[in-house]
Amino acid sequence: MVIAHTIRPCEPSHRSRQPTHHTMSAATMQQQMQQLRSSAARPAASSRRAVVVRAQAAAAPAVADAPLMVRAARGEATERAPCWMMRQAGRYQAAYRELARKHPSFRERSETTELIVDISLQPFRSFKPDGVILFSDILTPLPGIGVPFEIDDNKGPLLDNPIRSKEQLKQLHKLDLSQLQFVGESLKLLRQEVGDQAAVLGFVGSPWTLATYIIEGASSSLYKTIKSMAYSEPALLDALLSHLADAMADYIRFQIDSGAQCVQIFDSWGGQLPPSQWDKWSGPYLRRVIESVKSTHPSTPLTLYANGSGGLLERLGATGADVVGLDWTVDMADARRRLGSKSVQGNVDPTVLFCGEAAIEAAVRDVLSKAGGKGHILNLGHGVLVGTPEEAVAHMFALSKSIKAAELVTA
Repeated sequence: MVIAHTIRPCEPSHRSRQPTHHTMSAATMQQQMQQLRSSAARPAASSRRAVVVRAQAAAAPAVADAPLMVRAARGEATERAPCWMMRQAGRYQAAYRELARKHPSFRERSETTELIVDISLQPFRSFKPDGVILFSDILTPLPGIGVPFEIDDNKGPLLDNPIRSKEQLKQLHKLDLSQLQFVGESLKLLRQEVGDQAAVLGFVGSPWTLATYIIEGASSSLYKTIKSMAYSEPALLDALLSHLADAMADYIRFQIDSGAQCVQIFDSWGGQLPPSQWDKWSGPYLRRVIESVKSTHPSTPLTLYANGSGGLLERLGATGADVVGLDWTVDMADARRRLGSKSVQGNVDPTVLFCGEAAIEAAVRDVLSKAGGKGHILNLGHGVLVGTPEEAVAHMFALSKSIKAAELVTA
């Protein structure tokens, strides 16, 4: 993935030009739910295992009864740090690889309700994390605003017609949520399946990060086209980013209304900007998204994560996001000093999961002790890497449940 869940688009799949949306009518949804109930006895290892769905939709919990992760995101003291992992559903899991062999198209896996729910729940069945994130992609909503894309096995996401002129900008339209019903259906089913055992997470890409794909036309390491546009066509770039900000605010609201209890915004490539340029081309549009969502959904926590953002922490904290996600290059104690009372997420180096149980425990305890017992969500500083041993992931989750806040000595 490009980085999505920290962003998923670069995960290989076959080249497909047409979206493969698989949404359900009310009758079909009812039929699927009945089928899912009847197949609950299938083995957990099966990649086609159906999802057991409760008869009643999960009601939003009262504040006092909110999931552990939601309470930590709100800055409340919790008995332990909740834990989930970016890319916790993915190729490191045997169950995912088995399913992917049967469904080789990433677009199919990320745009078919049944598959989205099954994949999202694979790590939940295995490890019982405190957060279950929707299996999706930051590029998923782009066709809904008039930007088609495809994913190539080797090249990742590709856009045949990148937007680089005022005339091309006219193709954009307001986000058409009817093209994203599979996302809403999946979140509803996840809430029903997870119940009060964990928080259900949605996510979106930031305006700047999405714009890098729309303007560059593919993944990039240099971002020459979009960075040049900031100087040569600033009005055009502003118009695109403004449109994306309004669309992502609508998309976040849609996810919350469908069942997401927290939403993470990935400003994945914001760290590629010098701070002065981030102040102009990422920060204002992030604030626009967050202020818009908070005006209608003030109690739903929003997390902001930007890879390579050690030089931007104070700026991230000033966007209005409830939680700042930290990558592994930032010392947790330093981040706490710089962000004050702001809730934080992270930030174990993902490569530690290759280093054995003793190394994992040392890294987890270091992060937990420096974060303190309030307003901290334990996570990696990036996504789970391909090839990570599943037993290492299991060990980190087990540690997160065994280490209580009362044991920690704040650095």
